[in-house]
Amino acid sequence: MRAHVVIIGAGYAGAMAAKRLLRTRSDVTVTVVNPRPHFVQRIRLHQMITAGYDATVSFDRALPRAAHRVFGEVTTIEARLGRLTLDDGSVLDYDYLVYAVGSGQSPTTGAAEHRFSVSEFEDAVRLKSRLAALDEKAAVCVVGGGLTGIETAAELAEHRSSRITLVTGGIVAPDLSERARSAILRTLTDLGVDIVTESRVTRIDDAFCELAGGVRVEADCTILATEFGVPELARRSGLPVDDLGRLKLDDRLECPSHPNIVGAGDAVAVGDLSLRMSCQAAIPLGVHAAETILHRLEGSAPRPVAPQFAGRCISLGRRRGVFQRTTRVDDATGMFVAGRAGAFVKERVCSSTTDWALTPRRSFFYSWT
Repeated sequence: MRAHVVIIGAGYAGAMAAKRLLRTRSDVTVTVVNPRPHFVQRIRLHQMITAGYDATVSFDRALPRAAHRVFGEVTTIEARLGRLTLDDGSVLDYDYLVYAVGSGQSPTTGAAEHRFSVSEFEDAVRLKSRLAALDEKAAVCVVGGGLTGIETAAELAEHRSSRITLVTGGIVAPDLSERARSAILRTLTDLGVDIVTESRVTRIDDAFCELAGGVRVEADCTILATEFGVPELARRSGLPVDDLGRLKLDDRLECPSHPNIVGAGDAVAVGDLSLRMSCQAAIPLGVHAAETILHRLEGSAPRPVAPQFAGRCISLGRRRGVFQRTTRVDDATGMFVAGRAGAFVKERVCSSTTDWALTPRRSFFYSWT
């Protein structure tokens, strides 16, 4: 009998799982459920909002032709029955399930109409429209000192005459080495970005961001680039989740209570491992999730996953960037590349990430054992 594998999500993890399964077995039926009919290059969304970069790839190119495609949102997983319910009321049965629903922007205080983000394609489209409607010199506030916030602020500063302010509740680029962080701060300052650190945003209005203590930062547009959250699907379906709502998995990427459910990407918690939400983790996890299913189909024991990170890449506009070398467990080392060389490495990694996701091959960045 043919095994039916359903994959929820067609991001980096879900696309990789589909390719690995269908490239290996001819007796497996794969159905991919996704809310939109294209693959999104999430690492390009900050470029899309300023210079019109096309951050999408058609499913004809992103997914194997043999993969069945269903467009919609999964509302419930009935793990005991091996069944999914979609938002249109339709039902899908599965033998194996790949949980790869990804992540999105966590909400913060302030009216929704005044908050923007680059966490999802639809969010980036909405933000692009907002920026196009603003005066070129309007004030823009980016909230979040992580990599997404840095890249968004730098991109805006390079392409607009707007007053750009970057606000963070801690320090900028806290997970990078001191020297790499200094290089980022110098470049942001050169681009004209005002940086406010150790300041938490408490309220967002149509003309300002209010910080703890009552200080207000002028903002005709406020962009959230703070911590990401995950969908409530696993929790709502009664599956084991951690405090963030991520599906709990063992080191073989199987759900302990329902081993025919495997997971990959941002929305899963793998044993005691601490895996950064990133395509650098999602791609190999997607491959490994598929491998786990293949082992089960063959009657052999799946292998545990072991992280093998290589670095963190940050674009600072189109002409400058930083590549921070990390250990295999993602701790920053003393080695980094900045300036034009950093921008070159960042662009090569972004291009190869999409190419590798669409045409899998061995890669230094995405080969985990």
